[in-house]
Amino acid sequence: MDLSSLEKAIDVKFDNKDLLQQALIHRSYLNENPDFHLKDNERFEFLGDAILEMVVTEYLYNNYPNPEGDLTNWRAALVNAKMLAKVANQLKINNHLLLSRGENKDTGRARQYILADAFEALIGAIFLDQGYEKASRFIEKNILKELPEIIDQKLYKDPKSLFQEKAQDDKIGITPIYKVIKEWGPDHAKNFIVGVYLDKELIAEGQGVSKQDAQEKAAEAALKKKKWK
Repeated sequence: MDLSSLEKAIDVKFDNKDLLQQALIHRSYLNENPDFHLKDNERFEFLGDAILEMVVTEYLYNNYPNPEGDLTNWRAALVNAKMLAKVANQLKINNHLLLSRGENKDTGRARQYILADAFEALIGAIFLDQGYEKASRFIEKNILKELPEIIDQKLYKDPKSLFQEKAQDDKIGITPIYKVIKEWGPDHAKNFIVGVYLDKELIAEGQGVSKQDAQEKAAEAALKKKKWK
């Protein structure tokens, strides 16, 4: 596989191309291709996760005098799966993943986690190939650039917390209420539609594979409907 376009996108030219290749191998691919010459990316992911957290922690500590609670929340917003998958998509990592045929067809929530894991594995591969400083610069360029928006838009707050805060600011004493409107599917694969209400007014609905997931989606939709940042 020609990975030169990915090297250009991530601005890292690997000395050992196998390290870059291995960072992109999901274990499902090896189930169908057991004789492939490289292992999966899980050990790289383990390594990259630790490096990512260290780099982000060091940056926040050195650049922001805020209390621990703020720094913890900001770090969580920077290193969660949603953020890592977003950046992985920007770098078009998805185009280079080696997956099983089944995983290739799934473009939903599961793919988001696979992309996030691959991004961490890529960090691990950069560290193994070129050292901590290069991995740190890669993280700063691609992850830490998101920090100003996270702080400005309060993206470190989950949608439910933010909607409650805004609702109580706008309508004194009113706390959002979440109700299941519809659920379907077998126990191992349930789907839910949840509505979020202020008093008796239905503000928005959200669909998810758990009640919590559907509540988060409903809160996101409500924030947009109310035009509350």
